[in-house]
Formats: sequence, C-alpha cells, structure tokens
Amino acid sequence: MADDDVDVAPVQHALPEERPRWRLVGPGLVVAATGIGAGDLVATLVAGSRFGYTLLWAAVVGVVIKIVLVEGAGRWSLATGRTIFDGWKSLGAWASVYFGVYIVVWGFSYGAAAMSSSALPLAALFPQVDLIWFAIAMGLIGAAIVWLGKYRTFEYVIAVLVGLMFLTIVGSAILTVPNLGEILGGLVPRIPEGSLIYTLSLAGGVGGTITLAAYGYWLKEKGWHTPRWMKVMRIDNAVAYVISGVFVVSMLIVGAELLYSSGVTIADGEGGLVDLADVLADRYGELMAPLFLVGFWASSFSSVLGVWNGVSLMFADFVATARGLSEDDPRRKSGGTYYRAYILWLTFPPMLLLLLDQPIALVVAYGVLGSLFMPFLAITLLILMNSSRVPPQWRNKPLVNVALVLIAGMFVVLGVQQLIEALAPVLGG
Repeated sequence: MADDDVDVAPVQHALPEERPRWRLVGPGLVVAATGIGAGDLVATLVAGSRFGYTLLWAAVVGVVIKIVLVEGAGRWSLATGRTIFDGWKSLGAWASVYFGVYIVVWGFSYGAAAMSSSALPLAALFPQVDLIWFAIAMGLIGAAIVWLGKYRTFEYVIAVLVGLMFLTIVGSAILTVPNLGEILGGLVPRIPEGSLIYTLSLAGGVGGTITLAAYGYWLKEKGWHTPRWMKVMRIDNAVAYVISGVFVVSMLIVGAELLYSSGVTIADGEGGLVDLADVLADRYGELMAPLFLVGFWASSFSSVLGVWNGVSLMFADFVATARGLSEDDPRRKSGGTYYRAYILWLTFPPMLLLLLDQPIALVVAYGVLGSLFMPFLAITLLILMNSSRVPPQWRNKPLVNVALVLIAGMFVVLGVQQLIEALAPVLGG
C-alpha cells in the first residue's frame, strides 16, 4: 500500500537497536490469544455440531473483521502517539462516561467468569478438589504474573499457552481426519435456516471485545510507538489473527467431524468442552481427555492474563487522563498504582460472585454494557481514523471504510440481540 512508503524513520530515530523487526511472538499474538477464550471455542464447536462445515466461511470472515479492527486500533496509536482512550475522550464526555462505567462493571463480572472458566478443566482433571479453589487460585496466579507489569515475562507466558493450545486443539482436529472437500465447500457463503444468529456470532463474536482495543497499549509496552513500526504492526496483527483463525477452524472441524456427523450432543456452555474431552477419549484413547483439558485450560488462562494486564493498562490510562496527570506520571504506567488497583478489582471482589449467585442487576448491567461495546469500538474507529486527529497518510482508505461500516452494522444487529437477552430477566422474558 502507498502508506508503507511513509514508513521511513527520521534520522533521530534511526538507531540500530530500534530497527523495526517483526517476530512471531508480539502484541498481535497476545491480543488474539486473549480474545480466544473457552466461550469462543464452545460457540465454534456448537456451530460445527449443528451445521457441519456450512458456517466455515463465517469463521474466516471473523478473522478478517478482527484484523481490520485491531489494525485500526494499532494504526491510531502509532500514527498519533495517543492511546485509544485519549481518542475516545476527544469525541465528547459521553464516550468517557460510557467507557468508565463499562470497564468497572465489566471487570467485576468478567473476573468471576474468567476465573471459573480457567478452573473448569482443572476441576475435571482433579475432581477431588472443589472448583472454587481452582478459580481462586487462577485469579491469584494471574494477578501475580502481571502485578509488576513486566511485558516480556507476560508475553513469554502467553506464547507458552498458545503453544499448548496449538498442540491440543489443532491436534484434535487433525485426529478427526477432516474431509477436505467438505471444508472447501464450507468456504462458500451460505446461511442455513435457523443459523443467522450463529453466523453473526461466529463472524463477530469470536476473538475478543475490549481486549481488541488494548492492542495499542501492548504496542507501547513492546516498544513499538512511532509510525515507523506501522508495517511491522500490520504483519504482527495479520499473522496473529491467522493463527487464531486456525484455532477457530480447528474447533469447527472437531464439531463437524466428531459431533455433527455422528449426532453426538454436548452440554451448553463451557461444560460442553469437558463433555468433548470425554468424547475424544472414547474415540481416540484415554490420553486424549487430559491433553484436551490442558488445551482448554491454556485457552481460558491466556484470557485471564491478557485481561489482567491489558485492561488494567486501559484503566490506568482512563483514571490518569480523567485526573489530568502528565504522560510520565508513574501512576498511569504499567505496574503503577492505577494498573495494580484494577488488577485487585478483577481478582478479589469477583471472588464474592464465586460464592453467591450473581445478582440479577449486575447480570443485566453487564449484558447491556457488553452488547454496546463492539458497535462502540467499530463506530468510534470509523470516526477517529477519518478525522484530522490522524495525519492524512494514515487515515482510512475507502475499502477500509466500507469494511468498518459493514462491521459496525453487523455488531449493531448482534448488540440488539444481546441487549434483548440481557433485558429479558427484567422484562419477564
């Protein structure tokens, strides 16, 4: 693209140690691994078990969507030197208020869900230990790993977890000996009767929500902070989401080959992955169950680490910006006061939800705010990346604008559907 011609460092930046070099493990892999949680794997598995390979094309579209959104967040950060929250703030007080309420309520509810999700495969492996103790342990271990804000350590742990996911999830798909002809047929766009919401969810719901916006913060932590890193960022983002697409397609293959073709049913929710481990053990030997559960755990715990680190960086930026603190104030940085405060918020208050049924008001608030975030991200990126806030050479090209308009429309539809589900308890549905 013509933009890449601008990707030349000024003389003052042309130090040997700063030469832009892309590595397989980077912020892109972190954001992709964080976004692919157990819930996403279940959604893909269910789609494969109900519709076979018919919705494979939607999974591929989902990868493209995430590449577009994350590239936009990364391009904003590198082109302007400003955080995504700083961009939202420039749109008016409404954006800051929405984000502030969202990040507090979302963190409280997500903390409990993430810890429980990570505990589920461990409880299946070690049934003599109550799930709640594993959940508490996952929260505490996750908090300990990211507490100091050492990005290199955090990135290394994520890479190890992705390796475990690849070995177990992709390995499970290979074991099923998928039908190549049917896989190719699944790349032809079709929407079977009763599959519209599954299609939209597979295309838009797999691969993260707020963590997509954290990408710019991880770029800064990595040391990629000027436009000269633009080409590296794009490669990093694209390769990482192709890898995440491999996970999604692998899960759909397992659902299509192992469940759809034989009429096997599994439980709803993340318990379905435990059921799938048993199915794999019956078909391919007892060793497969613990191996798959380890991959299930890696997927869930990578989301814990990603959120505990990335969203804590966003919260620190939010509070520091709201208080008008300087850019070099240590409280806004990784490992600073506000960063650690949000880690504590994600870890300890949600433990109460592990002991009690979640209050209906919290569930409704979480559902309403969550249904609005992805449309919020897509629409605000569309506005910001076409505005004078961004240097002309880094603004959206027409094709990207078309893609963002379509993505925003899709997320509005998904958001309305999720909003109706969230309000159902209040409306008596």
